[in-house]
Formats: sequence, structure tokens, C-alpha cells
Amino acid sequence: MKKRILPDPPAYVLIVAAVEAERDAVVRGLMKACPEESCGEAEGPLRRVGRYIVVAGGVGPAAAAASTALAIAGGPPLRYVVSAGIGGGFPGAAPIGSVVVATEIVCADLGAETAQGFASVDELGFGSWRVKTDREVAEALAEALRQAGMAATAAPVLTLSTVTGSGETAAELLRRVPGAAAEAMEGYGAALAASMHGIEAMEVRALSNAVGPRDRDAWRIGDALAALERTAAILPEVLNIR
Repeated sequence: MKKRILPDPPAYVLIVAAVEAERDAVVRGLMKACPEESCGEAEGPLRRVGRYIVVAGGVGPAAAAASTALAIAGGPPLRYVVSAGIGGGFPGAAPIGSVVVATEIVCADLGAETAQGFASVDELGFGSWRVKTDREVAEALAEALRQAGMAATAAPVLTLSTVTGSGETAAELLRRVPGAAAEAMEGYGAALAASMHGIEAMEVRALSNAVGPRDRDAWRIGDALAALERTAAILPEVLNIR
């Protein structure tokens, strides 16, 4: 009897934002990329646009990990999990209003203080503070954003439970992770949950402020949300999933 070969199931993408404003910006962008689609499941934290599931999963790495794991367990087969939202950019690496696509996602405060300074969990032998992303995909998305007239870079993105409020802390973080361009609070949690299920992780941050001393008058949250929306409109073309 000839063996029947079943087609692979359709690939879906889970996008995990922290708050509703970020989720809704992503949905608006996806609707532009997939105009034939309607936005389903308008109640609760979850939205669907074509093969994209967008959830407002809460603030911080623990909430992001729990929300991502729950969505993976109860949803369709996923090709990517994308942590997406606004964040802070390191001066000189990524300006306010630009977008950073993660080449790796690093939980920059996961470790211990020692007499010699900070030691990551990798150095302590307790796991890893990094989740690698597909660099080729990250760079392709950054290039597509630049082609669309946006400022974008592909670089490491840091996850912190307490975001930075001083120049000294910003400098210490760059010492820990040279080349980092942005920080936020959810990426590592979402990425770790994805990697535990064998799913590719991504992170995209539209920058609303500079990493360092807090100056709320200089924040550009509206501009960052607009950049996030434009990024979401370009994402389906790069991933080739609609």
C-alpha cells in the first residue's frame, strides 16, 4: 500500500506585545499588509490577522514567558514567535524613532554579583542568558525597513526586569553585552518559551527613548508606535507568511 504523504500544516506567527497600545499598532500594520483579512477575536488580549496571532501578554519577562507558553499550547503550529513593542535605544547605536531587530536576545541582568563584578548564568553554569535568533532573517527585516525609508539596525537587544535610569547602568550593560542597541522588558521571556518548543524567536523594538537617565519629556512614544505599525506592515513580506 502506497504511503500517503500529508502536506505540512500552515505556518503561523505569534506576536507577543506587552500592552494593548503595542498590540493594536501591530494589528494595524498587519491589516495593511493583509488587506483581505479581517481582525478576529476582538475580545480579550488576543487578535488574529491571517496567519498572525497577536497578544498583549503583560509587562516583564515572566509575564511574556507565561503568555507565550499559553498561546503556544493552545494555538496552531507556529513558525515564529516575535516579541514586539517599543523600547529604549543606546545612544550612538540606535536613535529614537528607529527600529532594532534582534540578532540575539540577552537577559542582561540574569546572573549574580561577585567580587569581580557581574557574572551571567552562563558563567555560573546555570543555563544561558542568551537566545539566538536567525541573523539572516533579522538582517533581512532591517534591510526591508531601510528600503521603506525607515531607520533600522540588526543588533543584540537586552531584556531587563528593571529598565535603565542612569548613565552608569547604561555603560555597565554595554560592557556586559558589547554591541547592544536596545533594551526592553519582555524579549527573553517570549524567546525562551519559544525555544523550549523548538520555535524560532525574533524581537523587534521601535525606540521611544534613549537608554540612560530618565527624561519623560524627551520620550516619543507616539513616533515609536507609528514605527512599530510600519514594521508590522513589512514583516509578512519578509517572513513570506500571510
